[in-house]
Amino acid sequence: MFKVFGFYKFTRITYLKKNKDLLHKFLIKKNIRGTIIISKEGLNGSISGKSDDIIYFKKKLQNIFRFKDFDSNNFSKSSFQPFHKAKVKIKKEVVPMNLALSKRIKKKDSHIEPNKWNKLINDKNTFIIDSRKPFEYKVGTFKKSINPDVDNFRDFPKYLKKLKKNQPIAMFCTGGIRCEKASVFLEKKGFKNVYQLKGGILNYLKKIKQKDSLWKGECFVFDNRISLKHGLKVGTYLMCSGCRMPISQKDRRSKKYEEGVSCPNCYDKLTERQKSRFRMRQSQIYSAKQSGKKYIFQKEFK
Repeated sequence: MFKVFGFYKFTRITYLKKNKDLLHKFLIKKNIRGTIIISKEGLNGSISGKSDDIIYFKKKLQNIFRFKDFDSNNFSKSSFQPFHKAKVKIKKEVVPMNLALSKRIKKKDSHIEPNKWNKLINDKNTFIIDSRKPFEYKVGTFKKSINPDVDNFRDFPKYLKKLKKNQPIAMFCTGGIRCEKASVFLEKKGFKNVYQLKGGILNYLKKIKQKDSLWKGECFVFDNRISLKHGLKVGTYLMCSGCRMPISQKDRRSKKYEEGVSCPNCYDKLTERQKSRFRMRQSQIYSAKQSGKKYIFQKEFK
């Protein structure tokens, strides 16, 4: 069993190249996989490994960057290693929004705990924003939420400018980090009633029982588990090898679905040459499975 650790922390970081190399070496040494992004404004990551190694690495991060608590962190489990390799990347921002966070930015605590979230979004005056990408929104979301329908988070501020400043706004995303920056943007623009789901969807699905939940569907995650359900159990979605989009059980019943080749999202967009190439790749994956080996281009592990 693997322990999956998602986290972010806004804190001033220096010596980015040195810290990148340090973190990468440690990940390799402990056989931990996943991605960590570091920037001058903080760090953000999702990694997986054996439980003891993940707990040790969590403390290591706190010691290296000298902070007591993460702004948000969550743990879940996986019966397989959901990441392919260990990666540490240096970025201008941990979330690309052309808005760097610093200690100079004053931000009120707008976090709403999962057990109080339902009351907020049940209020008919609350405008509910799913700040994730459109394909994530289609996998699952909260009732009555609106998706800005932007594929690049840098374009998110253009949508936010259209909102009414006196209306209560409730935002949510997978782990909370996208809303963290969006709420700062709104406060700088004069919005007074901005709220965000503490710990994001993952924290809600972990703490709220399904019978009390206002969540509909599953939550897309950026690893080979593809989606998670209540209790952070692995969901039912797979990843299409043709377009790298999540596909549901309904999608897999479509005549346009072919394992390792296409799905309803991409069937009409792929050329016959592409489909032929994907079929050849899938044939090699089948052969590798039959011989008990793992093929280099095998992406799904369920």
